[in-house]
Amino acid sequence: MKRFDIYMSGVGGQGIGLLSEAVIRAADHAGLSVCGVDTHGLAQRGGMVESFVRIGGEVTTPLVRKGSASLILALERTEALRAVEAYAASGGVLLYFDTLWQPLDVRLGKADAVSAEDVEEVCRRLNVRHMAEKRDLPDVRMQNVALLSRAAKEGLIPGVEMEHYRKALEDLLPERVLAENLEVLEG
Repeated sequence: MKRFDIYMSGVGGQGIGLLSEAVIRAADHAGLSVCGVDTHGLAQRGGMVESFVRIGGEVTTPLVRKGSASLILALERTEALRAVEAYAASGGVLLYFDTLWQPLDVRLGKADAVSAEDVEEVCRRLNVRHMAEKRDLPDVRMQNVALLSRAAKEGLIPGVEMEHYRKALEDLLPERVLAENLEVLEG
């Protein structure tokens, strides 16, 4: 398989770590070579969290170069905009959960909140296909699984099928929350 680079971004507490680990395990269940790494920064205080996942091809580092991600997964709109501007390859795809966590500058009145139109405009300029996911969930902490569900249904990661994502969640989640998350994944 030709190398496929994924960049993921969100805010501390949204579950980027689980999303990243689920993608890595799903690719592994699909029999693909895969590696990844997370950076946390000030995640515990609502700061940005990013993950890098590289599937297939010869890989010497798990880090994805700026402007080379085939797929960007973001768990909120401001991070989606930042991620697509920095990491998207021309012809790539952005999939984000359409919610907004107000950054400090917005709360202080120093900047405007990012709109869906802002994201759309940048994607059009950079030749990036974009998809926004938004649906009612039993728990907002399942936004990462909702994003995984959309990625699976759209076939966004070559060679990785719904059954692989399901096995990944079975590996990662405790039994008390597994059934509800599988409903979100397959729903």
